[in-house]
Amino acid sequence: MSLTRFLKAWRTIPLRDREVVDALVDPTHAGPSPELAQALRAWPGTHYWSDEADGRHIVFTRPTVPRTRDAWAIAGTIPADPSVVLAPGTWGAAFFRAWTAGLTFSVPLLAILLCHELGHYLTARRYQLDVSPPFFLPAPPIPVLIGTLGAFIRLRTILTDRRQLLDVGAAGPIAGFVVALPVLWIGLAHSQPVIESGVRGVQLWVGGVAAWPLGDSLVTHVVRRLAFGAAPAVRLHPMAFAGWFGMFVTALNLLPMAQLDGGHILFAALPRWHERVARGFWVLIMLLGWFWIGWLIWGFVVLALSRGRLSHPPVLDAYRPLPRSRRWLAWGSLVLFLLTFAPVPFRI
Repeated sequence: MSLTRFLKAWRTIPLRDREVVDALVDPTHAGPSPELAQALRAWPGTHYWSDEADGRHIVFTRPTVPRTRDAWAIAGTIPADPSVVLAPGTWGAAFFRAWTAGLTFSVPLLAILLCHELGHYLTARRYQLDVSPPFFLPAPPIPVLIGTLGAFIRLRTILTDRRQLLDVGAAGPIAGFVVALPVLWIGLAHSQPVIESGVRGVQLWVGGVAAWPLGDSLVTHVVRRLAFGAAPAVRLHPMAFAGWFGMFVTALNLLPMAQLDGGHILFAALPRWHERVARGFWVLIMLLGWFWIGWLIWGFVVLALSRGRLSHPPVLDAYRPLPRSRRWLAWGSLVLFLLTFAPVPFRI
C-alpha cells in the first residue's frame, strides 16, 4: 500500500546503508487514522513519530544493503590468587585452579560488559543502523589483572537525529547497571565484614591481604550499608568486586565528553552546550588525577580516541526536536551518573 496519499510532503535521504524518509503527515491522518495505521504495519522497515512546529512527522527507515557479518569474541578473567601469575614457576595445575576459581569474578563482569554493549547494539539495530556486534578487548594478566580492557561496538553510519543518538547512547549504561546492581548485591551477600583498627570502606583482598582499598560511589555505599549496617569495612567477594567494577565502568562511560556514552547523551539533549560542558568535565577529571592517577590516563585516552577534540560529530538532522518522552531518559542518565561516580575509585 502506498503511503504518499497520507502525506503532505516528504523528503528522501539515501545513505550508504539505509534510506531515510522524513514525511509531514496530512492532518486528517495524523491521529493516525486507521488507514494510515494499516499502511504503517506493511512498511518494510522501521518508523517513529515526531511532533514538530509544522505538524506531525513520520521518520521512516529502510535498510538498503545486507547486514555485515562480524565475529564475536570475549576475553577476561582474574585468578583467585594472582601470585600464580606473578611467579612463572607456579604455572601449571595451580594456575589452572586459580583461573577457574576466578570465574566467580570474570563471568559476572563479562555479563555486565556484554549487557552494556548489547544495550547499544540492540537499540541501534532497532533503528536499522549499521552496527557491529560487541568486541571485547583482551588484556595480558600482567599488569591488567582483570584480563580485559572492556568492550565496544562500532557504528558504521551517521545517526538520523538526536532521538536515535540519545536512545543508543543511554541504552548501554542502563542495561549494564541493571545487571551490575544484582551482581553487587549478591556478591556483598557473600562478602565479609572487617572490624580492624584503621581499616575502613571497601577492600579488595588478594592472597589474604587487603591490597586494594576501593572508593565508594553512592550506589555501592548504600548497598554496602544495607548489607552490613555500620561495619567500618567490607572484604569483597570476587562477585562483589565485579559488581563494583560494573558501577565504575558505567560512570566512566557516562562522563559527558567527546564520544563517550555521556557525550552522546549530552549532545542529544543540549547540542549547543556539549563542547563547553565536555571541556569542563575534562578539566575536572584531570584535577581528580591528583588523587588517583588513573583519571589522568583516562583523560588522555579520551583525547586520543577523539583525535584531540572533545566535540561531538553531527547527526543527519540536528534540528529535529527531542520528543518529550525522551526528557526522562536524559535526566535518568544524569541521575545514573551521580549514583555510580566515585571521585577516587582506587585508593592506591
